Parts: sequence; C-alpha cells; structure tokens
Amino acid sequence: MALTAAAIKNAKGKAKPYKLTDSDGLFLYVTPNGGRYWRMNYRHMGKQKTLAFGVYPDTGLADTGLADAREQRDAARKVLAKGDDPAEKIRLDRIAATVAASNSFKAVSEEWLVKVEREGRSAVTMKKLRWLLAFINASLGKRPVTAITAQEVLIMLRKMEGKGRYETAKRLRSTCSQIFRYAIATARAERDVAADLRGALIAPQPVHRAAITNADNAGGLLRAIEAFEGFANTKAALRLLPHVFVRPGELRYAEWADFDFDKALWTVPAHKTKMRRAHTIPLSRQALAILETIEHDADYSRFLFPSLRSVDRPMSENTINAALRRMGFVQDEMTGHGFRAMAATLLNEMGLWHADAIERQLAHCGSNAVRRAYTRGEYWDERVRMMQHWSDHLDVLRDGQKIVTGKFGKAKSQAA
Repeated sequence: MALTAAAIKNAKGKAKPYKLTDSDGLFLYVTPNGGRYWRMNYRHMGKQKTLAFGVYPDTGLADTGLADAREQRDAARKVLAKGDDPAEKIRLDRIAATVAASNSFKAVSEEWLVKVEREGRSAVTMKKLRWLLAFINASLGKRPVTAITAQEVLIMLRKMEGKGRYETAKRLRSTCSQIFRYAIATARAERDVAADLRGALIAPQPVHRAAITNADNAGGLLRAIEAFEGFANTKAALRLLPHVFVRPGELRYAEWADFDFDKALWTVPAHKTKMRRAHTIPLSRQALAILETIEHDADYSRFLFPSLRSVDRPMSENTINAALRRMGFVQDEMTGHGFRAMAATLLNEMGLWHADAIERQLAHCGSNAVRRAYTRGEYWDERVRMMQHWSDHLDVLRDGQKIVTGKFGKAKSQAA
C-alpha cells in the first residue's frame, strides 16, 4: 500500500528502527530518535543493494518530500531498466560534478593567475589582472569552461562597453582569450571562444598621453621643476626623469641595487619593465649629480624614492603627476609619461642620432629577437654619447638659451 503524507508526518520513533514501505522498493526508514530517511531496495547483477535518497522534511534545506523521493526512485528504476547500477551512476555523477567544479572558468583563471605571477609579472600588472578577473568571474566564474559560449562572453563585455570603457572591454576579451588558451593547453577545453569576438567590440580610440614636445616649452618645464618647493625626494625624481626618460613605474621602483655608479649605469631588471626585458640606461654627469642629492641610502630604504608612509614601499604612482599639477601643468598638457615623448621628439629633431638608437633607449623592442640583439650591440656606444648630449641639451633649455645648429649638425648654444 502506497504511503501518504499524513502517515509519514505521524511516524514516530520506536524502540527499534522500522520501515514504512511505499512501492517499487521505496521506503521510509524511521530511527528510534525519530529520524526519517528515504531508502530504496533494488537488485543488480543478483545482489541486493540499497540507495539513500535523503531526509524527510524537518528543518533542513536539503530535505526530501514524498514526491521528491518517488521522482528519485523512478529515475533509479530507469537506470536499472538499462542494465546499469543506479548507485554507480550516482557515484560517477558526483565525480563529474567535482571535476566540473575544478573546470569552472574561475578555477582555471585562478590557476592561470598563479602561473603568470610565477613568470614574473609585476605587482601592478597582477593587480590589474585580478581586477579584470573579478569582473569576468562575476558573470562567468561558476560556468564550466567548456560550456561557455562566445555569446556569453560578449554579453559580459557589453556591460563594460555600456560604461563607455572600450579599452577595458578590449583587455577583458584578451584576458578571457588567454585563459581559454590555458584551458586548452591543460586539456580542459577544446577552443578559445573569445577569439570569435575579434571585431565584435567597439574599437577604442587611441589616447596619447599628454606631453610637452616643443623646445621652448620644455625649457619652461625644466625651470618649473628647479623652482619646485615640494618634498625633496619628489623634486629629485622630477629632476631625474627628464634625463633618463624611463617609464614612471620604472622610476618609482628604482632601487639602489640597480645602479652601478662606477660604470655610470642604471639597469632596470626585467621584472620591473613593461617588455619583461632588462633595460640599461647610461647615466650622464647630470643624472649622477642628481642621484647624489638624494639624502638616504639602501640602509634606510632599498628604494631611491620611498613612500612617505613606509620606507618598504615606493612613492605613490600619483606623486609625479600630482607635482606637475601643483606646478601648474594641467592633465592634458604634461604627464610623467610625457617625458618619454618629449625626449623622443626632440632627439629625433636633432638629426644626430640613429632612430634605432633612440628606440632602444626608450626600451621599445621590436618583435624580431635577432634584430633586437643586433641593435643592442650596434648602438650602445651611440646611446652613451646620446644620453650625455641629451642632458647637456636639457641644461641649455633650462637656462633659457637659444639652440642653433652648427655647420656639421652639432648643437651649439648662445644666449637668448
């Protein structure tokens, strides 16, 4: 006789466990303390077996009612009808669920993140990647990486485009693509669906960082730096940056250990550079003189320009730009990164230096490894001369002298 909801509800614990049978092997197992558990008896390959379907509703969120128990019984009988063992199927389903969880986009992305960090990505890059992945995982993180479609990725990217952040949407697609390729390499996916979205996003318009590239205006900037009355270390950083024109992040993370003062060289280690290649800067007499004005050493802080709040951290990424604003140079006029454009423009206008020598000093590396090695060797001596000439030229601009070109293209100066 089939069970009723009332009979199940009224079932109480007795001295010994007992069963209330339903049909087709389903029964409710009642324990002495009143616990009620769904079970199903069945035979497979001549052996008597029992399946557990859950607990009769009490207070738990995972409780199983009569209808649910019957539904699970019917599903198990269908498996039996095919000659399979329902208990084995349940075990395999649990394994599959566990594997699926480890193959979620979030799980794969976290593995990939560990990999790229061990490859030496900078702290700034890792921070950006974690932010990008947090946005991606909010939409796709729980999905099995093999089940994600190009349309799902596009919907996620459209959310960022809707905010007008087209460059970020482009980076999100690129990051997704790297993770899908990692999943393919680790045998957890067969294709990169993010690759299908090339051309589907709004192309961001290139934004050039503001820079002063006119010689007269550059002179005014250098004089403003000399007159800067802010923190001494900030002024030293501002004075040094035009002479070395490295990326602002490379300046911030400069350490005393990176300098060879006897050879007048500053070598930026690969893990601190954008291109992940060590970059060496010849130091002019002026650059060395500026470094000598810094009033601390490696015993105080390993950084040339430590944070005001902690000697174990470099100065803030906003320090240089904030100082420029304080001097009256607005955001669309000059930035810390703009010193690179200033140097590139004025050095090329001199006509004295090979374009490859300038590019090498800017740490702009071509894609051809053989050519990179060749140009590094060929232009080193020229770069040493160029950097000293550049510092001499900056002194002329700062002092307000007029630049004229000599008969053989050599720069000369005369009072303005």
